[in-house]
Amino acid sequence: MTSVDWSAQPLVLAPMAGGPSTVELAAAVADGGMVPFLAGAYLAPDRLRADLVALRERTSEPFGVNVFAPSPDLPSMRQDALAYAASLAPWAAAAGVELGTPRYDDDAFAAKVDLLVEAAPALVSFAFGWPPAEVVTRLQAVGTEVWVTVNEPSEVEWAETLGVDGLVAQGWEAGGHRGGPVDTGAVQLGVAELVAAVTARTTLPVLAAGGVMTGGDAAALLRAGAGAVALGTAFLGCPEAGTAPVHRHALTHRRGTTVTRALTGRSARALVTTWTELFTEAAPAAYPHVHHVTAPLRAHGKATGEAELVHLWAGTGHERLRTLPAAELARLLLDELAQDKSR
Repeated sequence: MTSVDWSAQPLVLAPMAGGPSTVELAAAVADGGMVPFLAGAYLAPDRLRADLVALRERTSEPFGVNVFAPSPDLPSMRQDALAYAASLAPWAAAAGVELGTPRYDDDAFAAKVDLLVEAAPALVSFAFGWPPAEVVTRLQAVGTEVWVTVNEPSEVEWAETLGVDGLVAQGWEAGGHRGGPVDTGAVQLGVAELVAAVTARTTLPVLAAGGVMTGGDAAALLRAGAGAVALGTAFLGCPEAGTAPVHRHALTHRRGTTVTRALTGRSARALVTTWTELFTEAAPAAYPHVHHVTAPLRAHGKATGEAELVHLWAGTGHERLRTLPAAELARLLLDELAQDKSR
C-alpha cells in the first residue's frame, strides 16, 4: 500500500456510484496524476473485489474506495415509501413499468468491510452512515486511512470520536447524494463556507467536494483550508466513465439542478426533470426503501433514453463540463491549479 502525499497530489476523483465510477476511469485519472476513488456502493462484494484487483493491475498509484455505511431503518419508512409509491403508480403505469417493493438493506456492508480489510487500499471513505469504531480500527490496522463525509460543521466532533483520519466536507453544490450521516432535508452550507467552518473545529485533514470543475475552483478551496479537493461531475463526460448516454446528453443540454428526495428517498442534487418538479414535495426521507421502489422506473429511463425518468445526478457546475479523456482532463486540472498558484 502507498500512502497519499496530499501536498503532491491534492486533486481527487470523487466516487460516483451507480455506473459512472469504473476501473478504466480510476486508472486513467491515476495516470493523469490525481488520486482516484472507486465507488463500492451498489456493487456486489465479488464485483467490488474484481474491480480492486483490476485497478491494482492497471496502476501502482494509491487509490481510495468509497462505501455506503448502513442508514437507519425506521419503522415508518416502509409505510412512507408505500404511500409515495401510490403517488408514483399512475406515472409508472403510463411508462409501462411496475414499481419495486420498498425494503431495507445494508448494501452488504459487513462483506465489503471484510474484503477492504483484506485488500488494504490507501483510503476508505464512508458515506450515508458512519462505520462502527471497530471497523475504523480494523481498517487502520492494515494501514488504510479512514475518512467520513460531513455536511454540517456540527458533525466534526462526532467524527473525531470515531478516531477517523480525515473528513470529506461535501458542500451544498455537490452532485449526487448528500453523504453525511443525517439527511436533514434542509439547505446546507456551500463548500467554501463548510471548509472554513470544519477546519476551524478540527486539525484533521479535510477533503473539499462540491461544484468543482476547474483547477482554479480547486485552488480557491485549498486556499480556504482544504488539504485536497475532489471532483466528480467534472469527469462524467469522460469516455472512460460509465455514465449512461441519456445522462451524458442531459449534462450539456439541460440547465439547472435541484436537491430532491424524489428519486431515492435521500436528498441528492440532480438536473431538474419532470420527476423532480412533480414529486419532490411528496417524497419521504426513506432510503433505501424509496430507492428500491423507483429502481425499475429509473432503469427503464436509462434503457430507453427517457431523461425524465432518470436520476441525472449533477453538481451545480455541470454546464462547464469538458468532455476530454480522463488522463488528459486530470493533467489539465493540475496545470490549471499550478497556474493559479503561480499568480
